[in-house]
Amino acid sequence: MNAAAVTRAVGAVLDPELRRPLSELDMLRGVEVEGTTAHVRIALTIVGCPAADRIEREVREAAASVPGIDGVVVEVGVMTPAERHALTERLRGPERRVMPFGPDSLTRVIAVTSGKGGVGKSTLTANLAVALAAGGLSVGLIDADVHGFSIPALLGLVDDEGVPPQPTRVDDLMLPPVAHGVKAISIGMFLPRDQRSAAVAWRGPMLHRTVQQFLTDVFFGDLDVLLIDMPPGTGDVAISVGQLLPHAEVVVVTTPQTAASDVAVRSGRVARQTGQRVIGVIENMAAMVLPDGSVLDLFGSGGGAQVAAALSSDGDPVPLLGSVPLSPALREGGDAGRPIVTAVPGDAAAAEIARIAQLLARGGRRLSGRALPVRLPSSADPSAAGGR
Repeated sequence: MNAAAVTRAVGAVLDPELRRPLSELDMLRGVEVEGTTAHVRIALTIVGCPAADRIEREVREAAASVPGIDGVVVEVGVMTPAERHALTERLRGPERRVMPFGPDSLTRVIAVTSGKGGVGKSTLTANLAVALAAGGLSVGLIDADVHGFSIPALLGLVDDEGVPPQPTRVDDLMLPPVAHGVKAISIGMFLPRDQRSAAVAWRGPMLHRTVQQFLTDVFFGDLDVLLIDMPPGTGDVAISVGQLLPHAEVVVVTTPQTAASDVAVRSGRVARQTGQRVIGVIENMAAMVLPDGSVLDLFGSGGGAQVAAALSSDGDPVPLLGSVPLSPALREGGDAGRPIVTAVPGDAAAAEIARIAQLLARGGRRLSGRALPVRLPSSADPSAAGGR
């Protein structure tokens, strides 16, 4: 009886990178109970798995939580090449090397754009992703700002030297690192440690290939929302994302000042030219209330509303989703890798970002006219054993 209970408890432990239970990944190899001691055998996907210590610790804790178990012995092995290949085949499904975020996908793709740099687009994108994940959604984040990548640092996915982790590779699967419940990928994760400060001087074809690989070769699993932190402006990456994801939704970020809002309109219009739908505007660095009750309009006011009005038409209104006030805590959280929406949720900027995330979460994807990817499991279908 105890062996069955231990098997259930340990089998429910999630692999922190694949986000699936060990029992579904064939990583739980056996459980025996002798008296009050549980002997558990698990198999990691690869040698040197970066999540090995965490998996072993959580397996030990899960087994020890079963009534009547006082001791736990965990034996850790590694999958054979054949077992690992079978796992990756099952995870990928029958359509290998196919971009999983096409028009028929149930994942909602939201590209966050801006007309110019320095408006806080990446900071907002990172915090929106964390807020959506905190609300119970499965969230992925692609840092498509190849020349100015910053998502790893904003999410705290860097070590003391500012170097982000490399994605774990299981055969040809690339598993994105996870922070605050968000699966994130960035070109910064692929640069050698001694080149982390080097400029990424790539032109159109290389940029297109990078975005394509992020969408195709990185295994995000089943996502509710995929956010894309776009580079500022209307250059090569914007065109590539428009070609690869013409069905994506777009959120435009601006500051209140006219110099930023006028340029922001252009990024929304370019997105429309590729078939993408602009679903809203976020005004960042809006007025903040000072401790004495006075209001500081450092960058003026009204820019967000102007962008929303300029992008609206009679049949397709574009709302102003919100105005995020200037916030020292938002800046400090970004520098420290602690998203403000979870680190300081009572801050005015954090509250506004969380409210905007709720609006986006309620939006959902339009399913009308789309074929849903439903497959009936069968004994001959490997996905019936827990594949995605």
